[in-house]
Amino acid sequence: MNTIFRCATMVFILFAVAGCGKRMSEATLPIGIKTGNIYYTQVTLQYEKGRHLTTNYRKGNLVPINTQVQLQEISGGDIRLEILPAHTKFRIENVEKHTGDDVRQAFNKLFGKNKVDLSRFSKLEREYIDMGRVGKGMRKNAVIAAIGYPPITETPSLDGNEWTYWSSRFNRFIVKFQNDKVAQIQD
Repeated sequence: MNTIFRCATMVFILFAVAGCGKRMSEATLPIGIKTGNIYYTQVTLQYEKGRHLTTNYRKGNLVPINTQVQLQEISGGDIRLEILPAHTKFRIENVEKHTGDDVRQAFNKLFGKNKVDLSRFSKLEREYIDMGRVGKGMRKNAVIAAIGYPPITETPSLDGNEWTYWSSRFNRFIVKFQNDKVAQIQD
């Protein structure tokens, strides 16, 4: 009985240690990325219950493009941040099967050292970007700025004319392009 208990304990400890997320050291972070540094959102994000999945569900609290954030930690598949100056903390959970990106690549898509130059977008595009929404006539790069990247599971290439986003786990909407501009949004 004592041997069974010891074996069960060892198996439990082994699984517990294996399941722990590994915090990346400064040396393993992407070049130029350091914890404690300030970055800017490169797309509009939404998070719920303190978490944004890179699956990119379009619900929850809005974090506008060019929002200043401080990197707290990159660990395993998570990026922990603090929104400044509000000091709201949230984490980004990278879902690699939906992005095709590891956590470092996801960080570089979502955050940058500089703000996005919004002057390259039309007035209408900037209005939609500010709201975190898509509207007819927007160019593809404006759609990405407004609502981020679509999951690769249903949109394997940004060169296509239909991008499928998820409003939630069970609801999707399709942004249809014609001549590289939004022609229709299908719920």
